[in-house]
Amino acid sequence: MSQEAIHSGDGPPDYYVPHSSALPIVGSTALFITAFGAGHFIQQSTDTVPTNTGSFGFWIFLIGLVAVACMMYSWFSTVVKESYQGLVSEKLDRSFRQTMFWFIVSEIMFFAAFFGALFHARVITVPWLAGASDNLQTHLLLWPDFADTWPLFLTPGGGLTQAMAAWGLPFINTVILVTSSVTITLAHWALKKNSRGPLKVWLGLTVLLGSVFLVLQVVEYVEAYHELGLTMSSGIYGSTFFMLTGFHGAHVTLGTIMLAVMLIRTMRGHFTADDHFAFEASSWYWHFVDVVWLGLFTFVYWF
Repeated sequence: MSQEAIHSGDGPPDYYVPHSSALPIVGSTALFITAFGAGHFIQQSTDTVPTNTGSFGFWIFLIGLVAVACMMYSWFSTVVKESYQGLVSEKLDRSFRQTMFWFIVSEIMFFAAFFGALFHARVITVPWLAGASDNLQTHLLLWPDFADTWPLFLTPGGGLTQAMAAWGLPFINTVILVTSSVTITLAHWALKKNSRGPLKVWLGLTVLLGSVFLVLQVVEYVEAYHELGLTMSSGIYGSTFFMLTGFHGAHVTLGTIMLAVMLIRTMRGHFTADDHFAFEASSWYWHFVDVVWLGLFTFVYWF
């Protein structure tokens, strides 16, 4: 595909078709490397007490992340340059918005799968293992001491763990993320009013709140591993806990990076009151991350 600007008359192009690029295949390869490394790292971490930061899976995972970051930097810098060249028309802007909308929908489906696994374990699997329905004889023969409780402190195999209390660090992180939703909204309002000073303050505060959230989540994980005995290998409760909160933490990391880039661009004078889709897309993503956390706090920590 060659570079082309499609016009319907005078003025900017209706739709801009960029040069053919190797970035999509580079991004796909980088994502595969990341997933491959993450899968091996998780497997090695659950084999024994996780001290495997030197495992090959961990390093492959890091290599994949670096490759993804380089691809995204190259791709997005190209899009920014195209915007400043006046190649982004109203039709292309609508295309960007629709793309971001469907990307968030795909992320909703992603987390819905893990929430579905959590609800299936709580509502169907655990009661069945405890002798519900037609499984009474199997329960009495294999797991007579297994109780229908959640969080699942005692696995059928006899493993013991503890639950993470909801009203400690998780509640503090909830307050932090809810507050960050307010600050990013205030930053958006400031941008619409072309108030650059308040925009930088509120956006900077949002980035700070996201960073604090991530630091506290690391503290929470250290407490879970070393004080509560809660690990990825702690039965269905441990695996669903870390899969849900871990993937959410990865999304918070991505969202924080996105907002930090928006802050840098704001300081360089980018965006206007009428033209700031990149900022809007980042704020949409951040609100999505906040809503997912409210679901996590409710169903993973609280109930």
